[in-house]
Amino acid sequence: MTPRLSRATLAALADGRGHAVPGPAVDPASTTVGLVHLGLGAFHRAHQAVYTEDAAAAAGDTGWGILGVTQRSARVAEHLAPQDGLYGVLTKGATHTSLRLIGSLRDVAFPGERTPHVLRTIAAPSTHVVTLTVTEKGYRRRPDGLPDLTDPDLGSDVAALAAEIGGAPPEQPARSPIGLLVRGLALRHRQDAGPLTVVCCDNLAENGRVVGALVHELLAAVPHAQSLAQWVRASVAFPSTMVDRIVPATTDAHRTEATALLGLRDEGLVVGEPFTQWVVEDTFAGPRPAWERAGATLTADVAPFERAKLRVLNASHSTLAYLGALRGYATIAEAVADPELEAIVRALVDEDVLPTLEAPEGLDLVRYRDDVLDRFANPNTGHTTVQVAMDGSAKLPQRLLGTVRDRLAAGAVPTAAAATLAAWMSYVHATTHGGLEVAGRKVSLDDPLADALASAADGPVDGLVDRLLAVREVFGADLAASSELRSAVRAHVRTLALV
Repeated sequence: MTPRLSRATLAALADGRGHAVPGPAVDPASTTVGLVHLGLGAFHRAHQAVYTEDAAAAAGDTGWGILGVTQRSARVAEHLAPQDGLYGVLTKGATHTSLRLIGSLRDVAFPGERTPHVLRTIAAPSTHVVTLTVTEKGYRRRPDGLPDLTDPDLGSDVAALAAEIGGAPPEQPARSPIGLLVRGLALRHRQDAGPLTVVCCDNLAENGRVVGALVHELLAAVPHAQSLAQWVRASVAFPSTMVDRIVPATTDAHRTEATALLGLRDEGLVVGEPFTQWVVEDTFAGPRPAWERAGATLTADVAPFERAKLRVLNASHSTLAYLGALRGYATIAEAVADPELEAIVRALVDEDVLPTLEAPEGLDLVRYRDDVLDRFANPNTGHTTVQVAMDGSAKLPQRLLGTVRDRLAAGAVPTAAAATLAAWMSYVHATTHGGLEVAGRKVSLDDPLADALASAADGPVDGLVDRLLAVREVFGADLAASSELRSAVRAHVRTLALV
């Protein structure tokens, strides 16, 4: 059997016949932990961990090793611990593949087994940053954004936090990422270990403010936490960020390809597209990695970058998903290769999206549009039209309806954006009336409002637009009342042969 990647096997390989795979850029043996990451999934390993390693190498700083903390299971920790935290990032472009090794992950932990170790590391004076990729659901929020204290996992951590504030040892296993974070902050406060920066890297609008508010609200609900809450307000920063890199699921074929390149078996392998972007609000409470030396953008305001991503990239993605599925295309790469569909996306961006955006410093929006289309054409990203089409009622308000409202407010009819809405409505109709097959498989509607949308789609097709625009959870009262939008969407639905 091919030997498994580890510091020992990598050294033996280099001492023998050598290999052409670069990395690690830092020496794992001399790198100490200065950053704790909560949510040790593939995205972090293909994104923030790479930036952190490259920043440390560029600055010659050995203090930015990472303690990676898993969430629900020990599986990722079990894959990486025997490899001394080493793993590969396989970059798959449309025509080129490369592999590099990452060594900045210096320790891995599963909270179910090593919560005290994680808390002590968050509280260590040598730790200056905590980053998170725990997905939106991981924050255990109510619909109004407040912490969901009825969640049993968060409730368990709140009870543990209250006991620890009262003097109990921090030993109870953490059951939620936000609970683990706040318990770590509490221990850091008790040990007077200095300020800390918490960097959310999840796809949430104004994510730093969201997490900061969640922490403050949680502390407000805990008895005798006033001193801790005051310290958090004074000593903990929550910068917002915007992250972007497509990270497909790692397959056996990817592992075989990486083994052939490296000569070692890697159970921690992750895969990424060539494009990567990280925009970070430059608001820190203490030291940080020199991420800008690794290509990250440090800025006073993340919002323009975030808005550009939502309105250019995400809206285009949804447009290709709905139109592509309606034409039977299985993947986004197939959809964007259709000249008619690519032209529709270009019209959306050029005619309706770009007029609503102010270009952030250093970002050419036209080039960004072209980069987005090039990325979508990469068949190795693995994005399917049906996958991207999921949850349209939740995605479209964020990705598209802000553009629609801005164009209407400017006195313009968002004709191109209406084409996306027509595609979505046609997709809803087709998937709720048994008439859509993609790649030989019948597709049903996968959406949190599926029942309400199916009910609205039921009825004479010439009233489809009216009934779906009346779904207030999606469109609100203002868009439902817009005769200009209604007429534009109706015209596009007719071209899709429903009416």
